[in-house]
Amino acid sequence: FRLALIQLHVSAVKSDNLQRACGLVREASAKGAKLVALPECFNSPYGTQYFKEYAEKIPGESTQKLSEVAKECSIYLIGGRSIPEEDDGKLYNTCTVFGPDGALLAKHRKVHLFDINVPGKIQFKESETLSPGNSFSMFDTPYCKVGLGICYDMRFAEMAQIYGQKGCQLLIYPGAFNMTTGPAHWELLQRGRAVDNQLYVATVSPARDEKASYVAWGHSTVVNPWGEVIAKAGSEETVVYTDIDLKKLAEIRQQIPILSQKRCDLYGVEIKK
Repeated sequence: FRLALIQLHVSAVKSDNLQRACGLVREASAKGAKLVALPECFNSPYGTQYFKEYAEKIPGESTQKLSEVAKECSIYLIGGRSIPEEDDGKLYNTCTVFGPDGALLAKHRKVHLFDINVPGKIQFKESETLSPGNSFSMFDTPYCKVGLGICYDMRFAEMAQIYGQKGCQLLIYPGAFNMTTGPAHWELLQRGRAVDNQLYVATVSPARDEKASYVAWGHSTVVNPWGEVIAKAGSEETVVYTDIDLKKLAEIRQQIPILSQKRCDLYGVEIKK
């Protein structure tokens, strides 16, 4: 099946972001994409100073538009971090998924908050305004089961292992790595998660805006279970297309059967809640 990653140029105008995103979703559907993903922060600038201003409840205005365009195009639509979600006085970094009938299939709240300090390069603390999610998020399609993470979630190998154990064959991480962590770790982490778990990994970033207060690395990418980069964007606004070949996934797992060779008598990763 065909996967499309929309690397959107995000502005400070929410309505413009939403309109352009929906237009690109329609374009991707017209080109045969069955599963379409938007980037983290597609509907607002990325920064703790923006989260409260742009926050919405779910369902709300933005997610209603995503639901409508998913139904119109009869696709599975991953809404990136569509909006900062407001719920019961707290804010979450939340990704929504809608099915071909417009129904909400999954809502992933970012589990690991992006609190880092690289001296002289970048300091950022999501926990100043956001609360963490407390659950894994998976959804079924006629093609395969898909696991969700958001950006910093990708650094935690255990999360990807759980998704693999639960039968996911594709992991999608809407993300916005920056100009320090992007060139160092963006592709490396994707290839690691893909090889470790013998599945496809896709990441979808906003396009790079050098004038923004937080500059995204871009380079939305798809990696196959062999660890090969099979599709990759540059830094500009674009749509990345790739065909996900589940037969190739099955062949790789048969050739190198690490999933059946794990020493579960010696070690294991499990869900706590």
